Amino acid sequence: INDSESHPSSSNQTLKGTSKWATSLENLLEDPEGVKRFREFLKKEFSEENVLFWLACEEFKKTQGKKQMQEKAKEIYMTFLSSKASSQVNVEGQSRLSETILETPHPLMFQKLQDQIFSLMKYDSYSRFLKSEIFLNHKKSEEQEENPPEAQTAAKRASRIYNT
Repeated sequence: INDSESHPSSSNQTLKGTSKWATSLENLLEDPEGVKRFREFLKKEFSEENVLFWLACEEFKKTQGKKQMQEKAKEIYMTFLSSKASSQVNVEGQSRLSETILETPHPLMFQKLQDQIFSLMKYDSYSRFLKSEIFLNHKKSEEQEENPPEAQTAAKRASRIYNT
């Protein structure tokens, strides 16, 4: 039997949602909802391309087959790194990247650039995200789901009944 008002103690409970996001950028990026909220925030800061590039690189690392890797590498290059890129990221060394490397792709070919973007997000936008309305509102709604007013009212009623 599960009592709807019982909660495991916080020492046993694994962090979830905003609590987990607040512990590290890595945790935030592992959670699809966290990524969604972070993207929403970065869009307002005109830097959504950073997280999109990071995600594309993560996906690229999992790509199998030379032909698929070539296609994905070219797509990443054209979208984020080329001088004509629609969502160009600002990283050092991108000027040294030429389209010729796209012919012989390997899973970690974008790693240094991805690390630069990760650091930029970690030390710049992530800390602002944790103070943003988007994060704080999501945190508040999460807390309300965990402690709905009805449950608090029922608990108060129960305590009044047993304390009289």
